[in-house]
Amino acid sequence: MPYYPERPDQTGKENQQKRRTEKRKMILRLSLAAVSCALIVYGAVRLIGYRSELDASRQTSRELQQINSQQVTETVPPSVSPAVITQAPPAEVTQPSPAEVTPLPEKEADSTKLLPVQYPNNPELKMSDRFKALRKKGKYIVGWIQLDGVDEAVARSDNTFFLNHDATGKKNSNGAIFLDEGVTLTTRPYTLILYGHNMKSGNMFGRLKKYKESSYFYKNRIITFDTMYEDGKYEVFAVAEINTVPGTAFWYDVYALMTDNRVDREDAIRTLEQRSFVRSTVDVQADDQLLLLVTCLDGDAERLVVAARRLREGET
Repeated sequence: MPYYPERPDQTGKENQQKRRTEKRKMILRLSLAAVSCALIVYGAVRLIGYRSELDASRQTSRELQQINSQQVTETVPPSVSPAVITQAPPAEVTQPSPAEVTPLPEKEADSTKLLPVQYPNNPELKMSDRFKALRKKGKYIVGWIQLDGVDEAVARSDNTFFLNHDATGKKNSNGAIFLDEGVTLTTRPYTLILYGHNMKSGNMFGRLKKYKESSYFYKNRIITFDTMYEDGKYEVFAVAEINTVPGTAFWYDVYALMTDNRVDREDAIRTLEQRSFVRSTVDVQADDQLLLLVTCLDGDAERLVVAARRLREGET
């Protein structure tokens, strides 16, 4: 009878393959579970850290608010026609070494240029007691802003430090509301630019996006912003979304509002008004003092700008 070799036992090999497959699946499941747990722990730590920093930010705000409210505010009414500077500002100032401004004599002044002006009621740059007290808590503090839901100190250093530090200089991801480093306070600035994070908590400038709604715009038109040398109230006249990249559809250069050229400044004002979500009847001229509140939007180069004009003498 011919010999036929036995067929190999396929069942044993299939079982081994099956066990290896199940083992790989188990390892994969354990790996995914470990990654998921790590992500959950990381998220929890970040959330706890964020909450802790938010609480710390709000606590700092409360402490500064208490100092601010305890001081006697020297109320200085806004002036419609401040005197043109005819001499250099005093040598001793409490600002960090701003450049001294020496305008041309009035008879030689160029009518197309905006001349530096003194603070109408504070030509000697005397700091109010309120800010002397605030600066003991935070040496960077140069102003105070109040609007709906915002009652905060305004600091200044460079344009990056206060992205992740509070107004007293402590590390905090909520940052602080801060004045643009290019704005000098030795004379009354024609344009004040303030930056703050668009926080989902509503902290800092998290409420500014509400200004795109007409009802909110008209209900919260008045913004109070005081500096170390002068108090002021401003009325919102434009709310616009812009892009900071030249050549893009919504590009707008906010620094165009800091020019001393009357024509260029007025053109920049008119452009901002045209792009505004809400139409306003507020009259704005080149020699008006402006306050710009700027915050980030979803895109890296997208910004929301809320622009206000200082109330003139006699306005309420």
